[in-house]
Amino acid sequence: MANKLFSGVVPSEPPTNERSDVHALKSRLEWGEPAFTIIDVRERRVFNEGHIMGAMSMPLDNLGNMASSLQKVRDIYIYGENEEQTAQAAQHLRSAGYVHVSQLKGGLPAWKAIGGPTEGIIESMTPAGADDYNVLDRVKNHVETQQKEV
Repeated sequence: MANKLFSGVVPSEPPTNERSDVHALKSRLEWGEPAFTIIDVRERRVFNEGHIMGAMSMPLDNLGNMASSLQKVRDIYIYGENEEQTAQAAQHLRSAGYVHVSQLKGGLPAWKAIGGPTEGIIESMTPAGADDYNVLDRVKNHVETQQKEV
């Protein structure tokens, strides 16, 4: 009965594609959807300077060992320094048996372009945006960014 009550109100999570747009990830974060992991495969120093909020640092050369704690069926969004590094990391995880690995198109620059939340040393020095403290502005910004092409 509860499932029928909320059907159509709570969106179902989108299927994890081989490559995902940053809008899909942002939407999942804004709805508070559980059961996915964001992995940043850049060097730890670069990760510490700035990354997608909530991302885990798993540098490419240690990816196999570090990812072993994740469930093989977990939704994983992965990004690196560039598209080639992202593709290499995604292929590594898929070869290791991870089923739902999605390369985040455009990585951190695309994420920042749509106003996705970030954290890190350099990111903490960046002034807050107009919608950071106002829920109505955040909703308006979300609707506008859903309509943009990256």
